[in-house]
Amino acid sequence: MSTPAQVTVHDPTLRDGQHAVRHQLDREQIRAYATAVDAAGVPVVEVGHGNGLGASSLQVGRGRLSDDEMLATAREALTRSRLATLMLPGWATTADLRNAIRHGVDVVRVAAHCTEATVTERHLGTIRELGAEAQGVLLMSHMASPGALTEQCALMTSYGAQAVCIFDSAGHYLPDDVTERITAITAAVDVPVAFHGHNNLGLAVANSVAAVQAGARTIDACARGFGAGAGNTQLEVVVAVLERYGHATGIDLRRLADAADLAEKTLMPAPPTIDATSLASGLAGVFSGFKRPVLAAAEREGVHPWDIFVELGRRRAVAGQEDLIPDTARALAERVGASQ
Repeated sequence: MSTPAQVTVHDPTLRDGQHAVRHQLDREQIRAYATAVDAAGVPVVEVGHGNGLGASSLQVGRGRLSDDEMLATAREALTRSRLATLMLPGWATTADLRNAIRHGVDVVRVAAHCTEATVTERHLGTIRELGAEAQGVLLMSHMASPGALTEQCALMTSYGAQAVCIFDSAGHYLPDDVTERITAITAAVDVPVAFHGHNNLGLAVANSVAAVQAGARTIDACARGFGAGAGNTQLEVVVAVLERYGHATGIDLRRLADAADLAEKTLMPAPPTIDATSLASGLAGVFSGFKRPVLAAAEREGVHPWDIFVELGRRRAVAGQEDLIPDTARALAERVGASQ
């Protein structure tokens, strides 16, 4: 019987969690949590605005801190863990990349919609040239078939990606969906494959385990699941489950549990829960980060948020298309008015 593979844990609590607090984490919050997970031996800690480098804006939310402030604070606190950040082409520029790497970023993930890997080419190459590790990410990956995802991951590796990751941005997957996709991708690329889950259907930990069993060697997870909507894969839980399966992570689980307690007390108003809105988002396959604007539009137009999510799913809305939300709500209100 073969020894279970070692799994690298990638912790985006200080980046993905920003969505849940409108990107308002301050220096002391970042410093304290980074120090705690560094002491626990978490291999990679991702930091930044929820939408990545250069994304602080009126459209998706102004961050309390600049990219420089967040990265410098985290870099000072991390003595063992590698520092990572995320960028989306269109928000971040090559200048943002250079600046981030000057601040000591070790890993940069370049994210694109699951069918648009071509937009990552220049940035992945730049990251490699600057001496950091370049990783490619496919967002909203449930919207593409296993074959299409495989082709997109292969493109990113041809551009220089040293790892590839698929995001279940809407929390829509079942474990079998994950198994099918990760199996196909790992068979086609010769770099590590990662999985990033969301918990809209209560399956983030199960989906992460399915990913590892299918060949993924990196799992993303956040303390207490801190993230948009129903939250992400819960860090301390998935590490415990993976270790029960025999997968070494190199993390001190007791210290990690302490770090999760710290995160709950200092980073979030309350841990994420699967409420009706998050459930609707997962079932409809709509980006979890749409929860707040959907609720606001539903109240403004007098329609049910569930119906907005269903319609956004029908329109195949993706992250970055927040302007569709008020339009969709108005159209639903007009439809209801016309039927009365």
